[in-house]
Amino acid sequence: MGLGFYLQAVYRRNQGIFFDPHNIETMSELIISVSGLRGIVGETLTPEVAMRFVAAYASKLPDGPIIVGRDGRSSGPMLSRAIIAALAASGRDCIDVDVAATPTIGVLVRERGAAGAVQISASHNPPPYNGIKLFGPTGRVLDAVTGTAIRDAYFEGKADYKPFNLIGRISADTNPHEPHLRKVLETVDALAIRAAKHRVLIDSNHGAGSLLGIRLLEALGCEVVAVGATPDGKFAHVPEPTAENLTEVAKRVRDEKCVVGFCQDPDADRLALVDANGRYVGEEYTLALCVMRAMADESIRGPIVINGATSGMSERIARDAGAEAYRSFVGEANVADMMIDKKAAYGGEGNGGPIDPRVGYVRDSFVGMAQILDLMTSSGKSVAELVDGIPKLHIHKDKATVSADRLPKLFEQLIAAHPDATVQTGDGLRLSWDDKWLLVRGSNTEPIVRLIAEAETEAEAKSLCAGAAALL
Repeated sequence: MGLGFYLQAVYRRNQGIFFDPHNIETMSELIISVSGLRGIVGETLTPEVAMRFVAAYASKLPDGPIIVGRDGRSSGPMLSRAIIAALAASGRDCIDVDVAATPTIGVLVRERGAAGAVQISASHNPPPYNGIKLFGPTGRVLDAVTGTAIRDAYFEGKADYKPFNLIGRISADTNPHEPHLRKVLETVDALAIRAAKHRVLIDSNHGAGSLLGIRLLEALGCEVVAVGATPDGKFAHVPEPTAENLTEVAKRVRDEKCVVGFCQDPDADRLALVDANGRYVGEEYTLALCVMRAMADESIRGPIVINGATSGMSERIARDAGAEAYRSFVGEANVADMMIDKKAAYGGEGNGGPIDPRVGYVRDSFVGMAQILDLMTSSGKSVAELVDGIPKLHIHKDKATVSADRLPKLFEQLIAAHPDATVQTGDGLRLSWDDKWLLVRGSNTEPIVRLIAEAETEAEAKSLCAGAAALL
C-alpha cells in the first residue's frame, strides 16, 4: 500500500469518517488532528512520516528556534533524531531537551523565545504507539486554525528544505525543568507545605513525569515514594491512569502510609489521585480539587472553563463561589481558546488535566500535585475528606465503532428520544438537563465514537449511555 493511499485515508477520517480499527486496509492507526498525530511505530508512524509532518510544520511557523522533547518511550530517541534532522534541514535551529513532560515543553517555548515545539509522545496509548504534538510560539498546543493549515501542508507534501549553508544548528538544554518548577512553586504556599512534611507516592509509570515530579515534591518538603521513576517506557501497568490499571499502585499508597498517591500518564499532562486508604479517587477529582483551591483564593477567583465531557463537579464548585463556568468543545486547544476569550482564572479537562494560566495554557499534572497539596495543607483535610465533601456525581463512559454515515441518524434519534433536553451540536451531540447530561462524539485521537454521561446516580448515567448505544 502506498503513502498516498493512507494519507487520503487519514484525510477522509479527519473529515468525519470513522474507520473500523480492525480493518488494516484503512490504515486507521495513523490518526492526524489539528494538534498532531499518533500511529504505530514502524507501521503507520515511520521516520519518513515524522519528517514530512514536521517539515510541513516548520514551513508555517514564524522565525525562531524549535524545541524538541519526548516522553520515555523506547521509540522516542529514534523519532527525535529524525524530527531534529528534518527541522534542521528546514533551516531551523533546534533545542533538544530530551525527556521532558508535555507541560514543561509549553513553558520552555516561552522561556526560550522559541517559535514552537515538537513533543514526541503518544500519551496513554500502548507501547507500540508514538506520536507528535505541536506547540505554537505562545507555548500552547496549536489552535485549530494554525493546526489545520499545517495538516493541509502535510497532505500537500510541503517542505522548505535549505541548502547546506542554511541548515539549522542543534543544541541541547541540560536543565529544561527549572523554569516549570519555578512557575508551579509560585502558585502555592511552599513554606506551609514544607512544614507539613507530607509523605506522598508518585507513580510516573516509566514516563516523563518523574524528572520534574520528584524534584517538585522534594522542593515542597515531601517524603517521596517514587514508583516507575526511570523514564524508559517500560510501563509497569497499562499507561492510562484509570482505576483498573492502578490497583497495585493504590495498594502501595496505603501500605506505604502515604497521604496521597499521584499517578501520571506517560507525558505527565494528566493526573489521577489515590487517597491514603488506597481508594482510587480518579482524574475528575483532580480538576475539581484544583478548582476548589482556586475559588478559595480571592486574588485569582474568576471564571472557569471546562469541556463538554468534564464532570459538573467543577462547574458547581465555581458557581457556588460566585464564579461563571463555561463549557468548551472537547480538546485541550478548545479549552485554552475559551479560557483566553473569557479571561478565565482557571480551567481544564476532566481527564486529570488542570490548566492554570499563571503557569501556561497546557494541562499540567505538576500544577495538580502542588495545588492539591496546598489545598490539603491550608484546609487541614485529607484527600478523602476533601473528596467526600464534594456532592457526588456519577460519570459513565463507553465507546463504539460507528461509520460516519450513521451519526446524523443517531443524533436525530437521540434528540427525538429526549425532547426535554437542551441540545448542543458542533462537537458531536450534547444533551443536557439540570441534573444530568449525555455527550456522543467522535474521538480526536482514536477511530471510535465516545458515549459519556453524568447523573446523580450511577444507574442513571449508565442508562443514558446504554440508551444511546442501543440505537447504534
